[in-house]
Amino acid sequence: MQQTRLALQAAHPLNIAAAPAMLLSGGVAKVDQGPGNRVREHSFTGILRAVTTHHSSGPALVTGDRDAELNERLTAELIAFNTVATGSADRDMFSVKVTDEAGDLIGGLAAWTWGGLCGIELLWVREDDRKDGWGGRILQAAEAEARRRGCDRVAVSSFTFQAPGFYQRHGYVETGRILGIPGGHADVHIFKTLASGLKASEEA
Repeated sequence: MQQTRLALQAAHPLNIAAAPAMLLSGGVAKVDQGPGNRVREHSFTGILRAVTTHHSSGPALVTGDRDAELNERLTAELIAFNTVATGSADRDMFSVKVTDEAGDLIGGLAAWTWGGLCGIELLWVREDDRKDGWGGRILQAAEAEARRRGCDRVAVSSFTFQAPGFYQRHGYVETGRILGIPGGHADVHIFKTLASGLKASEEA
């Protein structure tokens, strides 16, 4: 049986310096003091962590919080796979930003390009400036930049409580929805062929 040594994360008089132990439910630890000694039970309120002292061979599956290093590795592996599958390796990113006289952000957009496709990741405009048409101007600037980079199509998604209608007014068409967004909403996937969309000179 795999042995574990209990490590206290909160102060407690329980001394487990040399005793193999097993963590039980309900805040009770049974500590085996060795041959000839009875098993003692200790109840406590401190937080315990089970530290493995016996390492088994073979793969290990671990569930945890966000892992930046893992994300970076997964991204690199998927990009490599996608590049081989599509034959397109020309990935890049760009942004559009608008600031006011004080240097504060009015709005902006973040996007990527890959194999003639532009993907809009983020688009936001400060609430009191939305009436001035900045959303449309930012989107049109992004489409112009996408064309400059050799893209002829754009994809984006927007929650139903965000701005799918905004994109549709600019020539985008819905291609599908992902259900289950909190509050009974959906994630609307939208697409536009730049050659047949609005011209950059047109007003928002």
